[in-house]
Amino acid sequence: MELFRAENIVKRFSNHLALDRVTISVPQGSIYGLLGPNGAGKTTLLRIINQITAPDEGNLFFNGHKFVSEDVFNIGYLPEERGLYKKMKVGEQALYLAQLKGLPKKEAITRLKYWFRKFEILTWWNRKVEELSKGMQQKLQFIITILHKPGLLIFDEPFSGFDPINVDMLKNEILNLKKEGATIIFSTHDMGSVEQLCDHITLVDNGLKLIEGNINDIRKQYQTSIYRVGFSGDIHQVRQALNNNFELLEHINEDGADLARIKVKIGSSPNELLATLLHKVNIISFNEELPGMHDIFIRVVREAKKNLNPA
Repeated sequence: MELFRAENIVKRFSNHLALDRVTISVPQGSIYGLLGPNGAGKTTLLRIINQITAPDEGNLFFNGHKFVSEDVFNIGYLPEERGLYKKMKVGEQALYLAQLKGLPKKEAITRLKYWFRKFEILTWWNRKVEELSKGMQQKLQFIITILHKPGLLIFDEPFSGFDPINVDMLKNEILNLKKEGATIIFSTHDMGSVEQLCDHITLVDNGLKLIEGNINDIRKQYQTSIYRVGFSGDIHQVRQALNNNFELLEHINEDGADLARIKVKIGSSPNELLATLLHKVNIISFNEELPGMHDIFIRVVREAKKNLNPA
């Protein structure tokens, strides 16, 4: 079921076309990754979704209806650029922003105290924001973003500036929010986080959508036909067994365990590879090596640039 849809979005800035008829469809209850190089149009699209700026063309749909201004109250937005009032006290500012999102004061205080304890910043309630470290300020903005329990959460580079411990903490909270029913869109350059968290992704570059879909389907789409074969036996027997339909890319022996990385060429199948090896060695494991999102990201962006600027 679709919670949010941006359809044929166009946005121009002076002579720059930031978004060129971009469409995304975000399934309800999913974590949706919006990926792309710097300047690709990601933040522009997030700002349009959050009604900070308007598209020149296109439409937004939320929860089955055309987007209306009241839908903003069911969105939580954590922008990449942090925007806190430095001279305000931490608790005072958090309470003010929570009430802007429609929370009654008493309920807002209860929820804030819960999250401040959880994120270990309760002792900073009466300190000024300017006294907080960058990481603590990010924790504060994350809390403010999710406090009113919106149906759609938008995080733009949420892990920027966090140390590894706090990154893991934030990832766990994002997964918990998904379990509780939230739908999440987030933009990041960290492809490892994409693989850990995302169900679906869209990759944009130069204002164009290059790929979109379920992350596992995309990894299969860009599969390299390389298989990792764990075996016991003689590697020379493996080499002799392989014909022109297969290519041994690498042999790894660690602590007496053997692993061969073998490419299946066009016209052959993994079953044929397995049948070929079974006559020579004892097969312990046989797994397809699917490309990571980092490799897919680089490949797709390079191909798009090559198509835009053919030699």
